[in-house]
Amino acid sequence: MTDIRVLIADDEPRIRAALRLLIEHEPGMIVAGEARDGVEAVEQARRLRPDTILMDIQMPRMTGLDATRALAADNPRIIVLTTFDLDEYVFEALRLGASGFLLKNSPPTDVLRAIRAAVSGDALLAPEVTRRLITRFASPPPTPAASGTLLGTLTARERETLLLIAEGRSNAEIAEALFLTATTVRTYVSRILTKLGARDRAQLVVAAYESGLVAPPRPE
Repeated sequence: MTDIRVLIADDEPRIRAALRLLIEHEPGMIVAGEARDGVEAVEQARRLRPDTILMDIQMPRMTGLDATRALAADNPRIIVLTTFDLDEYVFEALRLGASGFLLKNSPPTDVLRAIRAAVSGDALLAPEVTRRLITRFASPPPTPAASGTLLGTLTARERETLLLIAEGRSNAEIAEALFLTATTVRTYVSRILTKLGARDRAQLVVAAYESGLVAPPRPE
């Protein structure tokens, strides 16, 4: 199995150094390159073709959000790095195709887990944090007609699966909840991704809320 190649994009040298040290000491991972701002992140991502990118939100010349937007057509696996767990740009980054987000003070195990999850097509999105993001930043649910257009191609079982994905459930938890095998759940997830034109579970979470399948929770 080839090593997971990670591009680190952050304007703070100490953050880049800490992430490099963490990744280089983890078996099966290597640092493909570093970027000091959004412009370098886009350039290096296109030149190096890393398996995933750790992308800071606030960077000079080009923000991480703009870099994520610029790379959207390249279909990268981007993990957004932020100082605040409710950074106003995080949800927009997920809309643009980011696979998840991490706080900069996340434990090393969470960083490594997020990298592996992004590469495998999953997303490291804690359910409680996802709900808070949706509550604060998501657009109002669309009209029933718009919702039906987006979800009309899904079967009843696929909708149930999507609902559980939006709740942050793993494939194993979905299988248990719906009395299905893990293989069947993987098949449903693959079909939902294809039908909704989504790349990974993070985009499915966004789609579930924006389609109105899941109502945003009321702010506390």
